[in-house]
Amino acid sequence: MKHEVKPGKILISDPFLKDPNFNRTIVLMTEHNDMGSFGFVLNNRIDISLDRVLKDEELPDAPIFQGGPVELNTLHFIHSLGSLIPNSKPVMQDVWWGGDYEKTLDLLRRSPELASKMVFFIGYSGWAGGQLDGELAEEAWVVSDIGSAMIFKPNLDAIQIWKQAMYNLGGKYTLLADGPSDPELN
Repeated sequence: MKHEVKPGKILISDPFLKDPNFNRTIVLMTEHNDMGSFGFVLNNRIDISLDRVLKDEELPDAPIFQGGPVELNTLHFIHSLGSLIPNSKPVMQDVWWGGDYEKTLDLLRRSPELASKMVFFIGYSGWAGGQLDGELAEEAWVVSDIGSAMIFKPNLDAIQIWKQAMYNLGGKYTLLADGPSDPELN
């Protein structure tokens, strides 16, 4: 099963991927070109919320995910608010990446319910030019699709999201979804 990596696609980690940063993860790709690749882990929620990270009591208690192992001192977001957030970059239908940071915070202070249409990440997943292509050749990842509705459901169980993505691939992936993360322990 081979799909082209591009913004809006997801990377589903191979169940035996040894990198602990990506064990049974799903990465939403936001950029992929000759210079490199950029995305966010969708199923690694951390136990802190936006209002606590930014120390701003006026912000909603929005969940935050660890987007990947790169630059853990940065905050990123994707959303389904489109042009309400200026300078957003379209990723796929109903999903945009980033945008005007101050405008976003102001929007959340005035309309906290909009936090349900956003996902925040500390850090990101990044690959140098050609690096991800090498990992794909080694079958460390499977490229697939995801609907925007799945992206904005932050309360789903992390492993269940990964398993469901594997089941959706069908064939051998259905069997791999229920296998142990370390087959030597079986």
